[in-house]
Amino acid sequence: MCKPLNRRNANYLVWLWLLPIGGLLYMLAPVLTPFVVAMLLAYLGNPLVNRLSQHKLPRPMAVSLIFILLFSFLTGLVLILLPGLEQQIRHLLHKLPTYLAWVQQVLMPPLQVILPTELPTLDADLVRQTLQEHWQQIGGLISGLWASITGSGLRLMHWLTNLILIPILTFYLLRDWAPLVTGIQGLIPRSALATSNRLAREADLVLGHFIRGQLAVMFSLGIIYTTGLWLVGLDFALLIGLLAGAVSFVPYLGLIIGLGAASLAAVLQYQDLSGIPLIILVFVVAQIIESTVLTPRFVGERIGLHPVAVIFAVLAGGQLYGFFGVLLALPIAAVVMVLIRELIHRYQQSPNYNGIADQSTCP
Repeated sequence: MCKPLNRRNANYLVWLWLLPIGGLLYMLAPVLTPFVVAMLLAYLGNPLVNRLSQHKLPRPMAVSLIFILLFSFLTGLVLILLPGLEQQIRHLLHKLPTYLAWVQQVLMPPLQVILPTELPTLDADLVRQTLQEHWQQIGGLISGLWASITGSGLRLMHWLTNLILIPILTFYLLRDWAPLVTGIQGLIPRSALATSNRLAREADLVLGHFIRGQLAVMFSLGIIYTTGLWLVGLDFALLIGLLAGAVSFVPYLGLIIGLGAASLAAVLQYQDLSGIPLIILVFVVAQIIESTVLTPRFVGERIGLHPVAVIFAVLAGGQLYGFFGVLLALPIAAVVMVLIRELIHRYQQSPNYNGIADQSTCP
């Protein structure tokens, strides 16, 4: 009777640890969200801190400088974009009853002839009255958000705590990034240290280039979409352009949502199909720029995650852990991809792949 291999026992031990860790993450997902956000921000800022440190700048000073620049950029971006977004949302709510009336009078009759079932009737006056009443009560987008947050003391406390925790955690993670990495390496068995370091470098290469590159692509596409839609005269160029850019981290999702929303907005704005060709031209030009300039420059084909892997990771993460899972989806997908490549490489180098029986195993 053969004894089980130590490698198998080690694999069972790994799975024994992974199951309770997954359950713990599921229960603590709302609490861990600011930690994950701070970790991603620190991960994005750490290379800049390292570069400044290489130029004889003390790391605490380099961390403080990058920290100030990072959060100043994020704060400025919000302050610049939020008023424009609020104005366009106000304009959309103001125009929505008019759009609904046009749909009811122009689009519904032909569709009613084609479709076998009767379509519901849209009362534009009722929609306009309801929107006006609710909008007056809310008093605007920002005040409405604030009213929702302050409606519960616990919700307000949770929101403020996360808002305060993210910059604090980001600062400490940036400052202590190297000691944290060294501490993790100290927990790895010495026999597996070389392999672990190699896999960690490969995962960092994939993850770093993909996340940093994809953020640059998203930001650039948001500017291109917004500028192009503004040039063709679309009323909601900023709203649609930013939305399309923000969801473009999932391959082709930004194109589909942006083109669909912009086409619908153009039809409602002009009340005919005259604006559709220009909308299509904007997105075609944006896709050409993305595929020929942005993605090769910022992401690269060699290290980019496969689109199917990205879509599955985001959907699976959101289904299992909500927003917390979406944040973790791409980092985990990058690490898993590196591990799968390593397993495939080892399998191709094994006797089983080459057709040679392994005499050391039990029959």
